Amino acid sequence: MDQTPSPPSEAVALLTGQIGEPARARLLSDRRGSRAWKIRGPRGTVALKANNPDGDEARDKAAEMAQEDDHLLRLTAAGALSPDYRVSAGTWEGGRWLAVNWIDGVPLWRALALARGPEGDRAAVRPWLLGIARTWAQHLARMHAADWAHADVQPTNTLVTTGGRAAVIDYALACGPGHDRRVPYRGALTHTTAPEIATAILSTPEDSHIQAQPAADTWSLGASLFWCWTGHRPVVYDDDTDRMEKLRAIAKGSTTAISAVRPWPFPALEQAITACLSTDPADRPTAEELAASW
Repeated sequence: MDQTPSPPSEAVALLTGQIGEPARARLLSDRRGSRAWKIRGPRGTVALKANNPDGDEARDKAAEMAQEDDHLLRLTAAGALSPDYRVSAGTWEGGRWLAVNWIDGVPLWRALALARGPEGDRAAVRPWLLGIARTWAQHLARMHAADWAHADVQPTNTLVTTGGRAAVIDYALACGPGHDRRVPYRGALTHTTAPEIATAILSTPEDSHIQAQPAADTWSLGASLFWCWTGHRPVVYDDDTDRMEKLRAIAKGSTTAISAVRPWPFPALEQAITACLSTDPADRPTAEELAASW
């Protein structure tokens, strides 16, 4: 029988000094060359990530983890990220690990399950939805003000916490000032990839870095809200379509009209999402403008 992977002992030994003992670890995911655990102690809870040294992945997850740690340090120094988020990072016999404070939240897709149905059309849901969108845009606006783009805005990287606030996680692919990246950016989740990023992926060599800009985050924010509220992705293609073909469809800039697939009318949200999905980056609202409008 396969054994459940244990977290790196080097990380656990260091973290228990902060969260206390006994520390209990629960494996959350083991895919695409990396693993994640929830580690709970009497004085706190952390999320621990480590590369899987036996994983068969094109991307170097150990390098990506080191890159994310560098991004967290730089974003914190720039005032774009709370200093409480990053806990610690280091090496282990199989590569790299990174620990951040645990965020109690529900992934966006699951959080919006009620809103996707006609029963979501109620007075209490509207301000709750706008609160999620507003706090999400506020977080991105802080990054953008520091000349960073998250570059991986998508439903699984957005948690909805108590009170309907959005929390953003996973900064490995973020694009900021400087050219000292360990791993070149070649896009993230296909379904929330902005048209200009799709075009760049299709027209550049696989090992060249694409510098994502804040406007691409805006498109991805709109795409994520479109998808999780309507249940439909904004660009139509079959699930089994090749990724390059999906990117070609996205690069064309044509999206489904949200009025055709929304579960119930909500003009304030529909109009903002439609503006986010403008093909020309210059026509999209900034994250700061979005936060103010919601």
